Amino acid sequence: MRDAAVIAADLRAMLGADAVLTEAEDLVKYESGWRYGKGKALLVARPGTTTDISKLMAFCHAEGLRVRPQGANTGLVGASNPDASGEMLVLSLERLTRRLEIDPINRTAVVDGGVLLSSLNAALIPHGLMFPIDLGADPTIGGMIATNTGGTRLLKYGDVRHNLQGIEVVLADGTVVEALNHLRKNNTGLDLKQLFVGTSGTLGVITGAVLQVVPLPRQSATALVGCASGATVLALLQNLERELADVFTAYEVISANALAPVFSHNTDLRNPYGVGRPPAYTALVELSSTLPLDALNLAGVLEERLGAFLEGEAGEGITDVFLGKPEDFWAIRHHISESLRSEGKVLAFDISVPRSRMAAFTDAAVALLAKDYSFVRACDFGHWGDGGTHLNLVWDETTAPVATAELVPELQSRIYDLAVKGFDGSYSAEHGVGPHNQRFYDAYTPEAVRRLSGAIKAHLDPDRILGTTRLD
Repeated sequence: MRDAAVIAADLRAMLGADAVLTEAEDLVKYESGWRYGKGKALLVARPGTTTDISKLMAFCHAEGLRVRPQGANTGLVGASNPDASGEMLVLSLERLTRRLEIDPINRTAVVDGGVLLSSLNAALIPHGLMFPIDLGADPTIGGMIATNTGGTRLLKYGDVRHNLQGIEVVLADGTVVEALNHLRKNNTGLDLKQLFVGTSGTLGVITGAVLQVVPLPRQSATALVGCASGATVLALLQNLERELADVFTAYEVISANALAPVFSHNTDLRNPYGVGRPPAYTALVELSSTLPLDALNLAGVLEERLGAFLEGEAGEGITDVFLGKPEDFWAIRHHISESLRSEGKVLAFDISVPRSRMAAFTDAAVALLAKDYSFVRACDFGHWGDGGTHLNLVWDETTAPVATAELVPELQSRIYDLAVKGFDGSYSAEHGVGPHNQRFYDAYTPEAVRRLSGAIKAHLDPDRILGTTRLD
């Protein structure tokens, strides 16, 4: 590889002086992930157009330079950061934001890959529209596609894959693949865009997309429902889907161990349970509709349906029902992660299992901890409506009988084995693979799948210059 200063000079001549960063203090924010991942970049390139990204990739391909595409760097598996070699170029999409075109009649938005989710939704609001992937972070659209982001309302709207109509990608050699399909019906062969969804930028750099957008709801209604058991949680979910599927948008579930710290560390949040300990689980139920209040009173519908469920046999497991403002209840949900970090060491799992087995999986995980790791608490919460759970394990490192460096890989192996082998689940429901999950991809992915993935990678990126994740 040529000297880094010479490479930087060539790239500045190609992209502009301010498009290339080389000083250590400027590189720091691109080198470390939000939760996992820390590397060292050769330099950071920030092209502002697809044409410039094409030139950059052709240059890197010719030079044999490895490239790490990066959006807003909000991922949770280290997939957006360079490795530790100091030889990897970070290709930041933060300046690729010029294209943001809305077609309110077609109900689509054409966006550059570097456009932030918040910027897209701000532009959609005047049209009474939104992109329905709801997250705690503010990622770029390219990053959302590369990781197939899910979010809290997947139950109603699906993930990014379900809301993507077209894509523009720059391949490892600089070739631009323009597949910006604006049609909802276009059955003319391979749906090429899906090849790049969820692959963490290892097959190409996502520079543009056509997204389906949806009407903004005019009203929403929420409730917190205390449940004595996981079986009650699932019975309530089944009932609400059967009775209210047209307006049922979110179903988040929080265990007592995850909920109690929220109120301990955030005294400004109102605890509906008062001074008592919360029940085993609390379900956050959300309904929303584009109908106005005079056509449909969602709060009234939710109250009536929950009341009817309480009167049935399955309702015996309901301990409490609280109706309230959506912003108040969602604030509780969004404070869980930071509250748990105040409790001790947190090992976070992003797991999915079939919904029908979610309660049994959680019980099995808790039993495993009680038997072999009594000093570790399971503080689980997440999207039971779509079969996902954030199983957070918390312990006090100062009193633990096992060192963290030894305990973490042991717990990961045992919990993932339980989920994948015991409950037909996934070790990564929505966060992706990345270096953080690489060894589990290697362990659990069938050989035939890896061979096929490897063949695709070899065709699109034969010199393996893109990304740090191996999908073969």
